[in-house]
Amino acid sequence: MTLSAREVRPSIAEVDAMDRETFVAALGSAVEHSPWVAGEAWRRRPFGSVALLQLAFESAISGAPRERRLELLRAHPELAGREAAAGELTGASEREQRVARLDRLSPGELAALTRLNADYSARFGFPFIACVREHSVESLLAWGQARLGRGPEEEAATALAEVGKIVGLRLRDLVGGDA
Repeated sequence: MTLSAREVRPSIAEVDAMDRETFVAALGSAVEHSPWVAGEAWRRRPFGSVALLQLAFESAISGAPRERRLELLRAHPELAGREAAAGELTGASEREQRVARLDRLSPGELAALTRLNADYSARFGFPFIACVREHSVESLLAWGQARLGRGPEEEAATALAEVGKIVGLRLRDLVGGDA
């Protein structure tokens, strides 16, 4: 994320001092369409570091009932899917997909990713989720195909681990250094 001279990221000390409403407003976007996670993470303050802040978010997710975790997964957009085509991605997802070149796919790549998205969603009931900052288009397609062979519980755990990676990177974008 590129910050302009006017945008100032709060320090971890400032995050620790936030009331719940301010905290959710400032950090709720770290988890796609699921500000409840920030509300739960807030209860675990003070954090003292961005790493512990991330752990609080991950603990809020892992401590949620199974159906709530599945709702969180279902809240994620498909990679280069309908939301992207309609311009309906959140700012964070739009930036991540753009950096991963998902907005500039060749027709063959788009067809392969569209097919992967459909097969994955039909098999698991939630979108294919990957921390795209860690992948090329080719590695996303290969990894997605490999993940189709997994069992539902294993794949839900992998998708949640990917959400954890995404959340960690987003929190580092939203919060200033640990000082």
